Amino acid sequence: MAVLAFAMDAEVRMPAFFSDNMVLQRDTDVRLWGEAKPNTTVRITAGWNLQDYRTNSGKDGKWSISIPTTHAGGPYTLTVSDGTPLTFNNVMLGEVWLCSGQSNMEMPMKGFKNQPVDGANMAVLGSRNPNLRLFTVKRNSSTAPVDDVTGKWSEASPAAVRNFSATAYFFGRLIQDYLDVPVGLVVAAWGGSACEAWMSDDMLKAFPEASANIPPVDGEIKSKNRTPSVLFKGMLNPLIGMSMRGVIWYQGEDNWNRAHSYTDMFSTMIKGWRELWGQGEFPFYYCQIAPYDYSIITEPGKEIINSAYLREAQMNAEKIVPNTGMAVLMDAGWAEGIHPSDKRTPGERLALLALGKTYGVEGIGCESPVYKSMEIKGDTVIVSFDRAPEWIAGKHSFESTQFKLAGEDRVFHPAKAWISRSKVMVRSEKVPHPVAVRYAFENASEGDLFSTDGLPVSSFRSDNWPDDRP
Repeated sequence: MAVLAFAMDAEVRMPAFFSDNMVLQRDTDVRLWGEAKPNTTVRITAGWNLQDYRTNSGKDGKWSISIPTTHAGGPYTLTVSDGTPLTFNNVMLGEVWLCSGQSNMEMPMKGFKNQPVDGANMAVLGSRNPNLRLFTVKRNSSTAPVDDVTGKWSEASPAAVRNFSATAYFFGRLIQDYLDVPVGLVVAAWGGSACEAWMSDDMLKAFPEASANIPPVDGEIKSKNRTPSVLFKGMLNPLIGMSMRGVIWYQGEDNWNRAHSYTDMFSTMIKGWRELWGQGEFPFYYCQIAPYDYSIITEPGKEIINSAYLREAQMNAEKIVPNTGMAVLMDAGWAEGIHPSDKRTPGERLALLALGKTYGVEGIGCESPVYKSMEIKGDTVIVSFDRAPEWIAGKHSFESTQFKLAGEDRVFHPAKAWISRSKVMVRSEKVPHPVAVRYAFENASEGDLFSTDGLPVSSFRSDNWPDDRP
């Protein structure tokens, strides 16, 4: 377990994310908790309203209390005492977001080895902002739930931002700039991590294959970032109950070869997190995995699996889980690398979802158009879309090169596609009697259909044929 953050002369101990420079969620009742002398009164003094609040520690010394916060502002002090005070300084009230997932969420502004982040150096140079606060949870894989993390809050500065999640930074920068309130970002991410690793034992009961691989307490962890439940226990469990606005998520690349279970698994994870937090259906916005040629990592002799099925599974989760939104990245991938250098696009598209759907900003587009239906007229398929009030736009033209058609034989052929007002017309000389249409439904297709707000259409298919679904 990580060392709790507390002053050397203090009896009160609190998890590390309660510390100097922290952001607490504004305009709510924030939950505070920790340890103190057993069976004693714990007094909390809030600098933003100069009020005192009291609770009692139990026989084990543990205590918990919810206290009201006011409008955004600061800096304030927060003092917690059981006779010996513990004081937190430079505390802000604002918007708090949890940022989680795998490597494309974890990837820092400085990039990975041989893998840069576009424009990072100049963005880092201009990053100094005392109203943007950053906290990164240190990697920790555990077979038993822990109650603290390792990390510290920092004001945004070149030194801090360089090592901070690029996707989360670009998200937070735009949120903070528009709302003009303090924003706190808590990153809990691990490259290569599976969705299963971020789920509790109870959440995994519905998935026998994953549940069977949950290691016993003190058992062996075969994969630090992929073994079911170990990141939930080691990195997420300590955060449960932390008052926040919502979650942003960028994961799915590790589940690319088992798309058949992802919609249910991902949906179960979101619902499970919400139940544990007890803050209602908080916003949950996530990135659809970007195009990438997964044949690069496919073992010789094995069938190459189409990751478009995973993108489809992610898209389906948005339809069945309320208060969610998916940032489509069909134009922000990298066929040769699983870590696209463009991190500003995913971060800002997540921010658009939050600004439009959570903060109610009017006049902006935040959701990509989605496939609605197809109609067959002779040898032509007519495709319609939802969430496209200004219709569909092409990339520098009124045509698309990413469509395919199939007839009753279920063999897909490249097709000519062109935009006609609110529809896309699709035709192929090799398919005189089409029955199904697919758009960009490949591992590394680069999308070329957008809303007029510049948000790309996700890859999609009209069929439900299971022929090559993993």
